Amino acid sequence: MSRRVVLVACVAGLLVAMVASTASAQANTFTQTVQGFTESFPDLNPCTGDPGQVTVTYNGVFHITEDPNGGFHVTGTLTGTFQFVPDDPSLPSYAGRFTDWFGGNVTSNGEGFWETFRINGTGSDGSKLVLNAVTQIHFSNGQLRVEFLKFNCR
Repeated sequence: MSRRVVLVACVAGLLVAMVASTASAQANTFTQTVQGFTESFPDLNPCTGDPGQVTVTYNGVFHITEDPNGGFHVTGTLTGTFQFVPDDPSLPSYAGRFTDWFGGNVTSNGEGFWETFRINGTGSDGSKLVLNAVTQIHFSNGQLRVEFLKFNCR
């Protein structure tokens, strides 16, 4: 889960840099669409903590709007399939679908980011892996004001 929060922060930072270079007296918008993107990375089973390798293939869309004062709003949605193969071969592998939606706002005196993430998979042993997570982080004048993670895994 922490990897996803870091991913959202990195994407937001990258998008800020891209949008900041195009600042002007009017609002600017940018949309990027990806299709059939595949990546693999080490991660943990979100319900058990067992280490393994995740492979995801997804489609996504990212939107950014910059206001004339240099603030911005960003949203993104990724949806696709996943496979989780644990390092321990005696444990079940999982495959299924996921959806990740995230967004953020940055202004001169505050910023906030949020994300909802859902996994629905079936194990090689017939078990189910269902995860629902909601994350919010808000800063005002450089001070953390809200931070929470609601997490349900079964």
